[in-house]
Amino acid sequence: MRKISSGIKTAGKIIFTTINAGVLGLFLFSCSRAAPVIEYGFMSLVYYQDNERIRERFTFFIIPDDEDGIENLEELFLYHDGEQLRWHLKNDDWVIFAQDDKTWIGSRSLSMEGEETFPRGQYRAVLINKGGERTERNFTFDVPADKSLPFPELEVSNGAYTVTSSYPNNYFVCYAGDGNYISTIRLPMLSGTLEDIGIPADVRMVALWAEDPLYFTSAFTESVNLR
Repeated sequence: MRKISSGIKTAGKIIFTTINAGVLGLFLFSCSRAAPVIEYGFMSLVYYQDNERIRERFTFFIIPDDEDGIENLEELFLYHDGEQLRWHLKNDDWVIFAQDDKTWIGSRSLSMEGEETFPRGQYRAVLINKGGERTERNFTFDVPADKSLPFPELEVSNGAYTVTSSYPNNYFVCYAGDGNYISTIRLPMLSGTLEDIGIPADVRMVALWAEDPLYFTSAFTESVNLR
């Protein structure tokens, strides 16, 4: 099985498959009470610039649950069995964030070396805790071809910005001069001044994150210098 490292032109959405009731009963009977649970998950398609080419990445997150707490979780795998692909995230690799009293774990940058597009179809997530207990959940990644959006553009000059984007939500991802992330700011308008949107004084570069949440699709431009 090929191992793929972790971390535009069509939109995609995730539909989790349900497990047959008989199979689920067998699963619950055979596993200990300490087995982790994948409550929910999503995968979104991200288009990004790479030497003036548009490539694909995946953002993949799940809501996990474990009797001994999230710190007891150790490994998260993502498989595409049809193409014999595997992504492997250890607990010191994944991103953790909280939203609406739920904790998510995963990655914002799953990539495929030497490939421009990801396979569509069925994927499988496997979550393992430190005791070796595991659970998995299947889902499909669908691609509605008629939802393609042009890749957005960003210009910044003399304290003003202009964004060309057909995506409904647009954000500035802000970085310090050394490239470290500082903050994310939602843009109220597609043009304006940096002062009006409250860019922090220590920001030296921004990139545009454009998002269509309905179709789980985003685009991420290269960063531009502010000063």
